[in-house]
Amino acid sequence: MTTRESKSNAADGLLRSIANYQARYFDEDHDRFVSFLERQPRCFQRDCFDDGHVTGSAVVLNRAGDAMLLTNHAKLEKWLQLGGHADGDADILAVAIREAEEESGLRVRPVSRAILDLDVHEIPARKSDPLHFHYDVRFVLQVVDSEAFVVTDESLELAWVPLGRLEDYTDEISVTRLVSKLATL
Repeated sequence: MTTRESKSNAADGLLRSIANYQARYFDEDHDRFVSFLERQPRCFQRDCFDDGHVTGSAVVLNRAGDAMLLTNHAKLEKWLQLGGHADGDADILAVAIREAEEESGLRVRPVSRAILDLDVHEIPARKSDPLHFHYDVRFVLQVVDSEAFVVTDESLELAWVPLGRLEDYTDEISVTRLVSKLATL
């Protein structure tokens, strides 16, 4: 088996999950995301800058399910959901869990294995990284135990934000639409 075949096969599970997502959100345009996965054998590698690379992120809910943990992202200086690079891992739900736990110190579990949202967004050039795109796969996670988080060097700060007050922290449509999609799972 060639490297291209093995990398291509790595995206098959994500492509199946996206097909299920498409059935729920048939009015959204998924073509760019799907064609990227189909043509880019290195899609899960952080150093894939030609087209960009896959990232995993999550709405992290408190135990009551009425607040979302946001990070004031240290590099982007915006309030966003937790998440990060796949670093070669094709199990994007596992990536979202890993990143949420690393960035917050919390223990989390998936509310559902279903994709909550897909987003393609531009990341500005920084240091040796050129301008590129993140093909972000988003899930819903929930805190398992304590809601006391730890701020890491990836964040300027973290905050539990009531779902109805998200606009007090961000007007990023890619973040605010996550709350509207929570009811669809």
